This record gives sequence, C-alpha cells and structure tokens, in this order.
Amino acid sequence: MRSRIKLREYLAILCAALAAGVPAAVRAQDYPSRPVMMVNTWAPGGPSDAIIRPLLEKFSQKFGQPFVLENRSGANGSIGTSYVARSRNDGYTLLFANVGPIAISPWLPDKPSYDSIKDFQPIDQIVSGSTVLVVAPSFPASNMREFIDYAKKHPGKITYGSVGIGSSTHVAGATLAKMAGIQMVHAPYRGSSQIQVDIMSGQIQSAFVSLGGALELIRAGKLKAIAVSTQSRSSVLPDVPAVSETVPGFDFNVWYGLMAPAGTPRDVVQALADALKEAMAMPDIRNRLLASGLDPHPTGPAEFARKIEQDLAAWKQAVANANLTP
Repeated sequence: MRSRIKLREYLAILCAALAAGVPAAVRAQDYPSRPVMMVNTWAPGGPSDAIIRPLLEKFSQKFGQPFVLENRSGANGSIGTSYVARSRNDGYTLLFANVGPIAISPWLPDKPSYDSIKDFQPIDQIVSGSTVLVVAPSFPASNMREFIDYAKKHPGKITYGSVGIGSSTHVAGATLAKMAGIQMVHAPYRGSSQIQVDIMSGQIQSAFVSLGGALELIRAGKLKAIAVSTQSRSSVLPDVPAVSETVPGFDFNVWYGLMAPAGTPRDVVQALADALKEAMAMPDIRNRLLASGLDPHPTGPAEFARKIEQDLAAWKQAVANANLTP
C-alpha cells in the first residue's frame, strides 16, 4: 500500500515538473497572443524611429498583433536597455538595440546595471552604417583637412555634439580630436534632432550624426558634410570623403538590432528573426534603408551574438584610446 502511495506521489511530482515546462512551449507556438512592446532607447522623432517603425508595421501584419514602439531615452540608451533587461522573458518586451548601450556603455566609468551578454538574447542585426561629421554651411571649412587646420588655429573653439556621454558619436568625436591632435569641446544631447538644429543655428559647430537622419538636410544645403566615419565612402554621398582619407586608421561603424531578455524561448526568438529577415527582403523596406545610407544586415541570432562579443572587445579599446571626458 505504501509503495502505491509513494508511486502515486512520485507520478504527481513528475507530472507537475513536466507541466512546468509546458507554458513556454505553448507561448512559443501561439506567440504572440497580445500586443508586443518594442523599446527604443532614443528620443522620439530621431533617425532610429525611421528605421524601426516600418519594420514594426510589417511585424504587426505578419503576426496579427500590434507591435508598439515605446521610447525610453536617456543615459546613452542605458535607461531603456536596463528596462528590457529587467523585463519578463516571454517575448512581449523587446529591445531595439544599438551599439552604444550594448557595446560601449559597459566600458564607461559609470557602468550600466545590465550585462550585455548575460542579460540579453540577441535576435538579429537590422542595419549597419556610417555617421557623418557635419557643420553649418557658413562654417569656414569644407573638408577634413580644412576642419583640422581651423581647429588647430582655434583650439577649444569647436564644440561637437553627441547623443550622450559614451555614445558612438561621442567616441567618434573624442577619437578624431586625439588622432588629429586638436582640441574640441563635447556637448552631450539626448537625441540627434536637436543637435542638428543647434548646428544650423550656430549654438554648436559640429557633430557626428546618423547619415540617414542628416541626409535630407545635407542635400538641401542646410548642413555641410565634412566626412563620413566609416573606412570607405558612402554610396549615397560618394563625393564626401571618409575621415580616414585624411586621418589614417579612423573607422567607426554603427549598428541597430533586435534583442530580448535572456531566457526568451528559442522558438519565439527564431520566429522574430525569421520575420525580420522576411521584412528586410521586402523592396519597400530594403530600398528605404539603402536610400538612407544604411546596409541591411540580418544574419541570424548566432552570428549577431558573435558580432556583439567582437564589438565589446573593439569598443573597449576605442573607449580607452579616446580617453573620454564629458
């Protein structure tokens, strides 16, 4: 009799243990059954919104549930990134990730509360691209050599904006100053839109900004492009040289991607990665990104994870070399 009771108890425990694993599988098969929130770590209205909003429309159409964008900006993207790191790993809170908070912020003196590797599950990279050094049309330099010469003649008179302390645009400006042997003053902002407004109004003199976000203003003659940050020139601004043509070795490439809290079910991650790859192949999405100087770059969760690890090592060295100050 006792053996039967023990057997019954054992089977009950076993069934309970097996049942504990069922919800994740059910969620993965039925995902999503309610709206999904995508956290953008930058201010509304910036170039990041222009990248992710069209993709969320495609996701909503494919999955039959709303994919809603929520902007949680501040601290170089670390506020929104921290929020997602602490969220439930059920696939209903996702991160529109950027190289800044993921690969740069961990190496700053004021380290974020999250671990870029342990706290997140990479889904896929979306795009990579260049930033562009811009000035007002009236600025007395039209190329990198003239910019450097002007800065050397007027030490500390050029202020460069960035989207936050430790952002890729901050590192780019600080690195340029060090490599070119010039003195510039850093002015951190919460987003790139106000940076461009302040350059045009003369509040600050320069900034590395998103190429896609500044392209229309450059073409309209409201901003003057000095150089792009990548090793080679951009296909959308072929007449604008790369910084490296004047400052050998200068190379800054930025990316955006999708991530989820660590432990998100694999089937959910793969479903999102597949949906992203499908959307990126659509002509309207692909052509829009290419026209903005962005390179569509989905490679899958595993390859994206490897890239993040490689970038963490690369940006650690870049931050150390730049000797960042506010």
